[in-house]
Amino acid sequence: MSIRVLVVDDQSLVRGGFRTILDSEDGIEVVGEAANGEEAIDAVAALSPDVVCMDVQMPGMDGLEATRRITADEASAAAVLVLTTFNREDYLFAALEAGASGFLLKNSSPEQLIEAVQVVARGDALLSPDVTRRVIEAVASRAGRASAAPADSAESTGSEPKPSPELDTLTDREREVLEQLAAGLSNAEIAERLWVGEATVKTHVSKVLMKLGLRDRVHAVVYAYEHGVVRARR
Repeated sequence: MSIRVLVVDDQSLVRGGFRTILDSEDGIEVVGEAANGEEAIDAVAALSPDVVCMDVQMPGMDGLEATRRITADEASAAAVLVLTTFNREDYLFAALEAGASGFLLKNSSPEQLIEAVQVVARGDALLSPDVTRRVIEAVASRAGRASAAPADSAESTGSEPKPSPELDTLTDREREVLEQLAAGLSNAEIAERLWVGEATVKTHVSKVLMKLGLRDRVHAVVYAYEHGVVRARR
């Protein structure tokens, strides 16, 4: 079965270029296009795509708000891959907080675009290793600043580790896997550290995400720091 893709961008030439690249790959079918966030939401409802390739800056509703609404809709199973020309951390974190499963720059190669669509369609998160490290470093730094701030300061308020009863549902092994995810390790690296098979790690990761209600492993990193599973180095 082909991966059904919706391409969202306010520039028709960009949409056409993405369509040409993606339609050339066996197993991928572009089922529709949209020029802004409002059109994207309507198209998701009408076409039920597996993956939405979403631009950020568009007239009317932007891609971040559209992503937020699409991922919040329980009737939609679409994963959102954010594509932008702007290599900016504020866009990166806003996209992740909105529920995006991937973040890719528009100057990436056609092969990288195809791979990104395939990755998010499988239910995995797509961030390049350097971007993943930036996520971890930024979240850890933010957590470190919060723990160092006075208890009554504005920075401390709302940034202290949040209690999470869902953490109590994890087994010891699953919590250990979550800690390794927070360190930015791949399944293969976790398997090597824990002396288990990679398939076993994948099963543990899936259970962690399910029990904590998380979309993917990148959001697990943010969750681990926000809820005090791991602490930022001081």
